[in-house]
Amino acid sequence: MSAILSADDLNDFISPGVACIKPIETLPAQSQDNTNAYEVTTEEKAAASQPPPPASISLTDCLACSGCVTSAEAVLVSLQSHTEVLTTLDAHRSLRAPYVPNTINGTNGHSHEGKLFVASVSPQARASLAAVFSVSEAEAGNMIAQLLSGPSGLRAGGHNGSDFTWVIDTNVMREACLVAAADEVATALAPNSANPLSKPGTEGAIDTTPKQPILTSACPGWICYAEKTHPYVLPHLSRLKSPQALTGTLVKSVLAQRYNVSPSSIWHVAVMPCFDKKLEASRSELTSSAWLPNHNASQEPVRDVDCVITARELLHLATARGINFASLPRTPLTETHRTPFPDQKLDAFLFPPSRPTNHDEVAGSSGGYLHHILQTYQAQNPGSSISVSRGRNADVVEYSLVRGPETIIRAARFYGFRNIQNLVRRLKPPKASRLPGGKTGVSRRPGGAAAGAGEGVKEYAYVEVMACPGGCTNGGGQIKVQEVDHVRAQQGLQSTNGDVPAPKPGPKEQKEWLGRVDEAYFSGSDREDEKTHADADEEMRDVGTNNDTCAADMINRISTTKINDIIAHWSHITKVDKQSLLYTSFRRVESNVGKKVSDMERVAGLAVTVGGGW
Repeated sequence: MSAILSADDLNDFISPGVACIKPIETLPAQSQDNTNAYEVTTEEKAAASQPPPPASISLTDCLACSGCVTSAEAVLVSLQSHTEVLTTLDAHRSLRAPYVPNTINGTNGHSHEGKLFVASVSPQARASLAAVFSVSEAEAGNMIAQLLSGPSGLRAGGHNGSDFTWVIDTNVMREACLVAAADEVATALAPNSANPLSKPGTEGAIDTTPKQPILTSACPGWICYAEKTHPYVLPHLSRLKSPQALTGTLVKSVLAQRYNVSPSSIWHVAVMPCFDKKLEASRSELTSSAWLPNHNASQEPVRDVDCVITARELLHLATARGINFASLPRTPLTETHRTPFPDQKLDAFLFPPSRPTNHDEVAGSSGGYLHHILQTYQAQNPGSSISVSRGRNADVVEYSLVRGPETIIRAARFYGFRNIQNLVRRLKPPKASRLPGGKTGVSRRPGGAAAGAGEGVKEYAYVEVMACPGGCTNGGGQIKVQEVDHVRAQQGLQSTNGDVPAPKPGPKEQKEWLGRVDEAYFSGSDREDEKTHADADEEMRDVGTNNDTCAADMINRISTTKINDIIAHWSHITKVDKQSLLYTSFRRVESNVGKKVSDMERVAGLAVTVGGGW
C-alpha cells in the first residue's frame, strides 16, 4: 500500500462490503515423508505445518473482483508510485533521437536496455502544486517540466542520468477528446442513427453506439463502480478514451511506428489528480493489443500508460532525488533542451507555441465535456441560449439549450458518489411483476423516487459524471489543506499562516483550499484569451477554413476541423483505424462475492484445485 494513501484521504471511497477474496484457500502441503497417507491428521500436526505463502495481488486483480466498490487502489498501489518511476529510470538509459533506431538494434553498446521516457501532466495536478507554492498554473507546469526533463532535474542524479524526453500537456489531447465527444453525441442522437440492440454481454463493446443519456467515461472511479455494481448502465457509457488513455495511445503508437521499435521500449508516466487513474492504466483494454497492427495473441500486451503518479507523489519523486521542487526554474525549457517529436505535424500539435488553456469556470474543472457539447449544439442552432438550473446540491446541475419555446437538448452534471447513486437508481430498468396477472415492466420506484423522476433522467442527452465532489481538482491524489504547511516546510518555505500556529483544518478549511486550487486552475484562461483569439485566424488558414465557417468551426477556442485533421493524420501514419485509436470498451464484472456456496460445492472446488476428485 502506498505510504501516502489511506481511506481517510479518499473522498470517493466506499467501504468494501466483504473482505478481499483474491487470497485463495489452499490445502496443507503434501508431506514428503513415508507416513501413512490415510492417517488422520490431528490439529497439533496441522498447526505445525508450514502456512501457505501470502497471495500476490495486483491492480489488475482488483479490477477483476467486485468485492470492493471503488478505490481499489488501496491494495498494493505501490506498483505505480514515485518509487517505480525512479527504479525504472535507474534500470534503463534514456534513448535519444535521432539515434534511437541504431541503439535499439544493439549497435551502440548496451542500448537494448534503453527506453524512450515520456511524461504527460494534467492541469488539475498543476493547479494543486500552483496553489501550494503560490505560483500560476503555467509556472507550476514549467517547474514540473524542469524536474522531469530539465538540466537540474532528474537527469542530474540516478544511476544512468535518465530523464523524460517529452513532457506533454494533457490539455492538448483533451481538446481531441472534446471534439470526439461532441461527434459521438451527435452521431448517437441523430434521428437516422442506426442503434441496434446489443447482444447480451456486448453492451459496452467498442463497436456499439451509446444510448441516451450518454454518460461520461473519463472518470475511472465512476467506471469501476458502474462495471461492478450497475452493469445496466454500460449501454449508456461513452466509448471515448480519457485524455490520459488517449495520450498513451498516441505516444506509443506513433513512436513505435516512427522509430520502428517495440511499444515495450517506450515508458509513459502520467501525473494525475486521482488515485483511480492508476486503475485506468491497468485496464486490459488500454494496451497495445487494441491498436498494434498484426498483434500476435501470444505476445504480452504493453500498457499505453505504464505508471500513474499524483501531485503528492511527484513531490516525493523530487525529494527522493534530493531536489528542492520550490527552487526549480519557473520558466519553460529552452529549445536546446527540447527534442522534436518524430512527426512534424504532431509535434506542432503536441507542443504548440501558445499553451492550451483551461476553460472558463462555467465549464467546470473536470475537462469541460458537457460545456463543449452544449456549445457545439448552440453553434449549430443560432439564436439559442443555455438555461442553467441547480439541483438538490451544488454538484447536481441541469442544463437546457432552448430557442424560444423549443428545448433543443437537455443535459446534466452529477458529481460525487451520493449523487451518482441517485442517478443510476433512476436509470435502472423496471422489473416485471412476479404476481399472477401483474403488468409487465412495472416495479416500485427505487429509493422512493417521485413519479417521472426516472423518465426525467432519461430525457438527458448527456450527463457529465465524476466521482469526486467538486470535480477533478478535488481528486484523492491532490495536496490536502492539512498537508500544505508540511509540504512548504519541507521545501524551505514559510507557512501560509506565518509564525502563527494554524488550527486543525476541517471541512470548511478544505472547501476554502479547494477554492484556491480552482482559482489556480482557471488562472490562465483570461490571460491567454487575447493571444488565443489572435491565433485563431492563422489556425483557420492552416487547415484551409474560410472566415464564413470560422464561427461554426471554433468551439471554445478549439478548431473542430484542425482536430479532425490531426486525428486523420495520426490514423494514416500508424495505419490504425480511428475507432481503435479513440475508443475503448467496458464490461460487466462478475464474481461469486456475496453468493451462498454450499459446503459440498466448496469441497469439490478445492478437490479440483489440487487435482483430486470423487
